[in-house]
Amino acid sequence: MIPGNPTGKELAPSQARLLSTRIADLQLSIHGTRLEFLLKDLYKELETAGLANFKPEAYLSDEWGCPAGVPVIGIPFYLASPDLCELECRVTGVEAESDDEIMMYLRHEAGHAFNYAHKLYEQAEWSKIFGNYKSAYRETYGVVPFSSKFVRHIPGWYAQKHPDDDFAETFAVWLTPGSEWAKVYKGTQALKKLLYVDKVAERHNHQPTVITKRALDTPVEEMTMTLDSWYRTFSQHIHEKQITNPILDEDLKRAFPDVTGEPAAGVIEQEKIQLVYEINRWTGLERHIVSELVEELIKRTETLGLKIEPANKEASLKTFAIIATTLATNFLSRGTFIE
Repeated sequence: MIPGNPTGKELAPSQARLLSTRIADLQLSIHGTRLEFLLKDLYKELETAGLANFKPEAYLSDEWGCPAGVPVIGIPFYLASPDLCELECRVTGVEAESDDEIMMYLRHEAGHAFNYAHKLYEQAEWSKIFGNYKSAYRETYGVVPFSSKFVRHIPGWYAQKHPDDDFAETFAVWLTPGSEWAKVYKGTQALKKLLYVDKVAERHNHQPTVITKRALDTPVEEMTMTLDSWYRTFSQHIHEKQITNPILDEDLKRAFPDVTGEPAAGVIEQEKIQLVYEINRWTGLERHIVSELVEELIKRTETLGLKIEPANKEASLKTFAIIATTLATNFLSRGTFIE
């Protein structure tokens, strides 16, 4: 393993040096980066939607988010640097967010910020429509896929996680240009939520954003860990959880029953990026966790010596994707891949 590289993957000397650098010492800024221009695009969308005075500020943090009750947007620090985006992909096996994906998350976080700016969550009507804002925030939560009670915007079924996220996702769909939300959600309970957002946006369209002076969540200037430590923290997700057992081994053998052919591990590796993207899209499990999950399953097929014939490639990969997706769903709802 290369010193400073938690994954053992080969890195360029400049990337290895980056890993040993404290994040706070990288002197990152939104100014002058693509994030600055994407934020301007967000403000244009808000203006077009009738919220010209609503321009939530943004800062670099450890992940996407809004500090509870504070109408500002936290953006993952690595998105402020092309070199860090490249390193993110190399170390985690997951490409950093594209411009389109960044806009999706900006709209979602703008929903939180709008909620906080006008304290909508304190109003009885908001609670009646979305639920109790003070409900416990859970990392693991059960979902009803394709429920007509909720909109879908960012990957997975995130609106079902918490009433605050339900509002943020609804706001994001309402804001997205060309979403045709009135048509798409016609006749569903989700439409009532969208109409509520439309109504409160009209109500507050001339009111300035109120910034509450409170501490931010993990601003980049306070992130004193090295990039190496940062990635090691993320990689612990997978290694702390049991993934393989004899039953799963039998399922993998059924997915790849061929006794001759090329190693299944190599075939899956070639499809890994697309697999990770689709599993993330349909479950909402974070991509770096999905990537590590797929990598562990690849290692297991290698240990089992599983093969794949070219004629059976498509069917075997479909079965593998279903197995991995099921495990990802388990993790979301139970916090573990296998009980």
